Amino acid sequence: MSTIEETIEVAVPVRTAYDQWTQFEEFPRFMEGVEEVRQLDDTHLHWRANVAGDTKEWDAEITEQVPERLIAWRATGGYRNAGVVHFEPVAGDRTKIHLQLDHEPEGAVEKVGDWLGLAGRRAKNDLERFREMIETRGAPTGGWEGEVHGGSTTGTTGMTEGTTGTTERSAPLVAGHPGEGEQITDPMPAQGRLDTDPDLPGRYGHDAEVHDVTEGPTPETRGALRATEGEDLGRSGLHRDVTDGPTPETREALEDDEIRRRERDDRI
Repeated sequence: MSTIEETIEVAVPVRTAYDQWTQFEEFPRFMEGVEEVRQLDDTHLHWRANVAGDTKEWDAEITEQVPERLIAWRATGGYRNAGVVHFEPVAGDRTKIHLQLDHEPEGAVEKVGDWLGLAGRRAKNDLERFREMIETRGAPTGGWEGEVHGGSTTGTTGMTEGTTGTTERSAPLVAGHPGEGEQITDPMPAQGRLDTDPDLPGRYGHDAEVHDVTEGPTPETRGALRATEGEDLGRSGLHRDVTDGPTPETREALEDDEIRRRERDDRI
């Protein structure tokens, strides 16, 4: 196998650079010749790429993955290749990325291309495009907190949350304005929103009807007000027209207050 090694420094924190690299389905955005990467599960990928003018497909397995440190993979069938990318924090919230690729050229064209160093220049250009993408965006499109050792996941395998809400390991999400073929998650998940929760009755539910407040209270509100009025009136259940003036009890209380006020004024 031939080995290619390239290093680049990017102006983002190591967590940002690492999280973006875990979004394998976005590799075609910066890797020349890569047409598609599909995430089959936490540790398996399916690749389709143009190699020396020919379209090749192969399956790959993530063999090692340690957050903010490294991701390693190898082909399990088809085009023979393997790789590892290391992440190293440097001063000023920057990250050094070291990429190592091992591949076995097939046929005369690939062998000549490999000998001329075309594959090495392609890897260098890929890293430069990755730097431009992550520095321009400033934030990863997603992240994954799990670890992989010997091809098996260990520890936490959940997803991280970004500025656009919860993001899956390989979902094509973008923090900011979506581009062609991109999508953005709802910053407030549906299960936490009043306007989309089907379990909430009334005006916040899906089947709610909008009531114009200028039309006055709804029939339900009128009924509630009448019930409350009945309780306030000595809980007698009898309704009284307020235009009749104060009740005898209220009139008596007002007169007592007036007498006490006059007595207080006479003392002064």
